[in-house]
Amino acid sequence: MVVPELRPWRAAAPHVVRIADAVRPRLTRAAETVRPRLARVAAAVGPRFARPDRPGSPRAPRPKTWRFTATAATAGLALAAGVVTAAGPWDSSGQRTAERDRAVALDVARGTDHGGTRAHAGTPPRGSQAAPPAVSVLTGLGGTATTVKSAPGREALGAVLDPLLKNPALGSRSAAVVDVATGERLYGTGSEDALTPASTTKIATAVAALSAMGADHRLTTRAVYEPDTEEVVLVGGGDPTLTARKEARGLASLRDLAERTAAALAERGVREVTLSYDTTLYKGATLHPIGVNPNIAAVTPLMVDEARTDDSTSGPAPRAADPAADAARTFGGLLEERGVKATPPGPSKATARASTLATVSSPPLAALVERMLTDSDNDLAEALARHTALATGGSADLAGAGAAVTARLKHLGLPLQGAGIDIRDGSGLDRRGKLTAGLLTALLVKAGDPAHPELRPALTGLPVAGFTGTLAGRYTDGAAGVVRAKTGTLTGVNTLAGTVVDQDGRLVAFAFLANATTDPTAAQSALDKAATALAACGCR
Repeated sequence: MVVPELRPWRAAAPHVVRIADAVRPRLTRAAETVRPRLARVAAAVGPRFARPDRPGSPRAPRPKTWRFTATAATAGLALAAGVVTAAGPWDSSGQRTAERDRAVALDVARGTDHGGTRAHAGTPPRGSQAAPPAVSVLTGLGGTATTVKSAPGREALGAVLDPLLKNPALGSRSAAVVDVATGERLYGTGSEDALTPASTTKIATAVAALSAMGADHRLTTRAVYEPDTEEVVLVGGGDPTLTARKEARGLASLRDLAERTAAALAERGVREVTLSYDTTLYKGATLHPIGVNPNIAAVTPLMVDEARTDDSTSGPAPRAADPAADAARTFGGLLEERGVKATPPGPSKATARASTLATVSSPPLAALVERMLTDSDNDLAEALARHTALATGGSADLAGAGAAVTARLKHLGLPLQGAGIDIRDGSGLDRRGKLTAGLLTALLVKAGDPAHPELRPALTGLPVAGFTGTLAGRYTDGAAGVVRAKTGTLTGVNTLAGTVVDQDGRLVAFAFLANATTDPTAAQSALDKAATALAACGCR
């Protein structure tokens, strides 16, 4: 038995992935239940997968949205069985390998600690054969799937969710559930009430950035030479994943940039330079409104390893006070190791006369979006919001970034008419930001629309319950591998938004927002129970 896997940044033809020889004992019953249903769906839909339009080729007819539901069921049910495995990294950043390595650690923090305590604490190791990040749950499909039942009924769904969402631990709440295949609202309670969304804001950032720049866009860091002053300027390109570590895992490497820069200077016969750095790509203050906080560095277009001063790659960490100056000092040291003497760096601006010595580029935007969502990466989120502003002619400051994300969502026809909707930043750390459950589910449906394959990473990057990112330590029971959702946590705020395949093979999007919570553990548990109930629901 094989299942289709979609490359994270393209709605391309699926390729075959190997099925694990044996599932973990705790998933055995789930596998036995799911396998017959998976086989029926696979037999019904056959091997016909629609390809997106390709430049220079005749325009392919767009499949109707409901046609990809069966494939969503196929991939989602395979996740429930926990039998998907893959050879090689998930993307060019090696994220799959990194996530698997992190899963076997005993006490590793999971994702962002917005509220000051580690809400996503490490869990016991799954072992070296832990299930990797999930395959995509969506792909364009030609043909009609007749084996997937109709959407859950509103009354039956309400009977399941109402008691769970009325849990006092959730404070003031808002919720929506939508059939991804049709966009039909299946459930709602206060779904148009704007509440603080915390990190579920990153779904909006992801969709806006992908829409504005495209899934293949890369962020480039440059070293340029000013001939008049014999000055080397390190020009920040807004890539917070630029790394100085020896193992770059496919990321842009400051070591590579120094190597190429030194070689280019040697060709010019230059062995001594004045070193400067340019951060003029962004405007305005560098301090996020949350203030100095281990969850985010100063927002600048030049930093190395997200300005982390420890060896962490995600979650809260001590940060360099001046990320740009710190990156330039590191670059200067790397140049000296390669025979180029550099002065202590200072701020400057590259002129039009400067010639490029060397460049390094980030992984494609699709991979950056997936990393941002999986790890709840605030530094990436703020960078992508500012790049959205730059790509659409806005100002790359805090206000301009929020305005650009909002404008892009309007351009996509998303419902922003709800009273109080206010996108303040890219990360959701600013608690003055407000979104509705209705908008969050609409974002997820838009990301699954076959007419917008460039938005697919907004779904493929969602953490997988029990396995990846900020959900790795949650859903240790029946919904592990089935729920895919972005978490959100601030003091007094708990949110969850994502997708799930229900018991009838229907892909649904959900958003649960809770504000004024007083017990974050109880609130998180209540949201997880609601998502688990949705996964277990046929609800007719």
